Amino acid sequence: MAELDTGGQPQRKAEVARRAHASRRNFMRKVFFASGATAVATMGGAGAWAALADDSTETADASATPSGAPSGGPGGGTGGPGNQSITEDFFGLTTDGNRIDDLFTIHSTGVATTPVITAANAFLAGLTDDQKTSTVFTVHSTEWRLWSNIDSYERQGVSLADLSDDQKALGTALLKAALSADGLETTEKIRKINQAAGEAIGNTTAFNEDAYYWTVMGTPSKTEPWGFQFDGHHLVVNYFVLGDQVVMSPCFWGSEPTAMEIDGETVTVCHEEVVASLAFINSLTEAQRAVAIESTTKSNESMKAGAFSDNAVQEYAGLRGNKLSAAQKKKLLAIVEAFVGRAKADAAKVRMTEVAQHLSDTYVTWAGGTGDDDAFYVRVHSPVVWVEVDCQSPGPLAGAYGATQGSGATQLHVHSIIRTPNGNDYGRELLRQHYLTSPHHR
Repeated sequence: MAELDTGGQPQRKAEVARRAHASRRNFMRKVFFASGATAVATMGGAGAWAALADDSTETADASATPSGAPSGGPGGGTGGPGNQSITEDFFGLTTDGNRIDDLFTIHSTGVATTPVITAANAFLAGLTDDQKTSTVFTVHSTEWRLWSNIDSYERQGVSLADLSDDQKALGTALLKAALSADGLETTEKIRKINQAAGEAIGNTTAFNEDAYYWTVMGTPSKTEPWGFQFDGHHLVVNYFVLGDQVVMSPCFWGSEPTAMEIDGETVTVCHEEVVASLAFINSLTEAQRAVAIESTTKSNESMKAGAFSDNAVQEYAGLRGNKLSAAQKKKLLAIVEAFVGRAKADAAKVRMTEVAQHLSDTYVTWAGGTGDDDAFYVRVHSPVVWVEVDCQSPGPLAGAYGATQGSGATQLHVHSIIRTPNGNDYGRELLRQHYLTSPHHR
């Protein structure tokens, strides 16, 4: 905890370390802006993937390229861009590179978005002019896509570390307006464990509860599209609003460890999706399992659509929803609901209705064990929803829970994500329709 002391040599050392850490993150960001290539950087002994994917609305600055740029490495859940380049326009997840049309329309949903608008305006009003300049982007900005779950990623916006207590409270109020009690609790627990784990390994420069960033896209409005992003290690919330329609995806939820004793209390997070997934797989018959389970072993990294995989192409695989009993269908929906339920109840109800309408065309694939404590990977995939729960090997925070980095996958290190396939991540399909149909945009 020396880096948190006031005055003296420990504080100066911590500040030097913080700046060095930020410089390395900025180095990576510049490399990727300039080259558009996949790159890997090792930080603190941990492999950390970071890269950038850009829309056609922005241009990379080739002059920013440092010498000796790293290269190589896969994409997926660790934060890398897969086969994307920064010149690739947003298209969305598909099964074959072709989007399904007419899945998402502008219509009234009855979701109460006024509290979120009010909270967002209050948060922005509480920022200084310089903070607003760093935080506010246009609603169609590429900044939506520049998120990552890794700690070593250089982010835009204003960080919690840069906010006063009053400003932090306004940010919390915005999350409270957008998220359910479970959603808010999940975000707080992820940050709390990140801090405690950082303290346990003596590296709160990289791992702490304040290294989370706010960006706001557009101007909070009852009629015009806008949204916000809350982005940091193991936690990313993208929240798009158009009238009374809400799109809360992509959202990344994870933790290492997923359970930790803090101040005499065991803090557990990302447990709902693990329990729901195991309940589903263990409800299947032997014949159904033979279709759903692609492998009984679990590799370290299985996630297909993590950061910088907005345009991933993945065929349907596994067991189809129309082969399930009514009870099994409920258990399948419960996996999705573990994620969707982190939004306010009215928004979650609209989303679950949408998911249920495509249940017969929903596929589930599994890898790993099926015991209560077994590591596993599950993917739920339909035309309108994509969910992945991925138990990872111990990573840079392994020492916080007595594990060895790089050993076998475990439920104590979980990455999970929810997306909206066929072009509506970040509400992009609704945004497109808005610009096409609104008289004042013609």
